[in-house]
Amino acid sequence: MSALKKLVLASGSPRRVELLQQAGIEPDRLLPAEIDETPLKAEHPRSLAKRLCRAKAEKALERLKKSGEADDAFVMAADTVVAVGRRILPKAETVDEASNCLRLLSGRSHRVYTGICLFTPAGKLRHKLVETRVRFKRLSREELESYLASGEWRGKAGGYAIQGLAGTFIVKLVGSYSNVVGLPLYETVSLLTADGYKVHFNWLSGTRV
Repeated sequence: MSALKKLVLASGSPRRVELLQQAGIEPDRLLPAEIDETPLKAEHPRSLAKRLCRAKAEKALERLKKSGEADDAFVMAADTVVAVGRRILPKAETVDEASNCLRLLSGRSHRVYTGICLFTPAGKLRHKLVETRVRFKRLSREELESYLASGEWRGKAGGYAIQGLAGTFIVKLVGSYSNVVGLPLYETVSLLTADGYKVHFNWLSGTRV
């Protein structure tokens, strides 16, 4: 497949863009897909991550088709879900939401699921679901209040960002670290290369994006 095929990322997340750049990949276009992310009744966290990433990719692909830009594009979307057991934690937007998440996570283990969905230029659908287990230390009142004051939790699934101050809360992590940040790099690169996207093009040319 030609190296000229484009990569469209159905996300506006700076974290996902930074992770792709870490792998030497520069998306040709960001096409955030706004969808209702409310979990269905009794929906399992794994199922939610898979459903949302596919819905985002489909919406972005639909927009590309309408503008006649879909024929030469890989369209990729991802969605990350944080859960304690079957309980899905929100993307915290208020101090109360973040506080409730952190109190629940304090001193216990949780799981982070990221669904990745890829539509190829040939119209094939590829997907992966990646799970990482994370254990938090027991948070003191000072740690909790200081982290809430930092504002790093805003918009983050589970009310924390592992790549920031909350990295000091992690006692144990089993699985992909980049998955917890928002995009598991090994699985993402594997999906792209399997269908002919030239992930290593910039590596071979000596150019880093």
